[in-house]
Amino acid sequence: MDYASTALILVGYQNDYFAKDGILRGVVEDPAEVDQVLEKTMRFIRMTYSSPMLIIATPIVLTPDYRAMASPVGILNTMKEVGAFKAGSTGAENIPQLDEFGDAIHYVTGKVGFNAFSNTLLGQVLADRQIKDVLVAGQVTSLCIDSTGRAAYERGYNVTIVSDCTSSRTKIEHDFFCSTVFPLYGRAATSDEILAELSRSAA
Repeated sequence: MDYASTALILVGYQNDYFAKDGILRGVVEDPAEVDQVLEKTMRFIRMTYSSPMLIIATPIVLTPDYRAMASPVGILNTMKEVGAFKAGSTGAENIPQLDEFGDAIHYVTGKVGFNAFSNTLLGQVLADRQIKDVLVAGQVTSLCIDSTGRAAYERGYNVTIVSDCTSSRTKIEHDFFCSTVFPLYGRAATSDEILAELSRSAA
């Protein structure tokens, strides 16, 4: 893995998940986990954004009538009921912390479900940059992170879930996915482990 052929995909770094009053902040059992994910992610981006690594944010934004969710179930139904990620709302906006990095972060729009590749140009963006390794970070480990990771694998990418830059509904769920599910199609590694690998490749 090297910087030039690696992409970091940021999933769900929006106010409805990460703001103190975010509608979906309570999806994660321990709010401290959300804050830790944000802190670790910002640190990871600060350590890499001036490198050749591609950093992409893939926000989910839904029309006020939620027409993309004709028959939602589970958390998707919850999102519809509480009005999460509604176009034009503060909750749907990207977290202000990302502003620090300016145009170093590329925004790929169109996401309306779990998988960041579906209904977006993410695949084309990665292909254009000749990406080989995909890092996935954000919310929620067992849902959008897993769906996006699997989709990346199916498209031929080496997939790494940044384990300390994601959180799930419970710690048990998060740990299970990192130890048992992700190794089925990729791997889970901490941000420090990934930084060490990238540094070795650049040496």
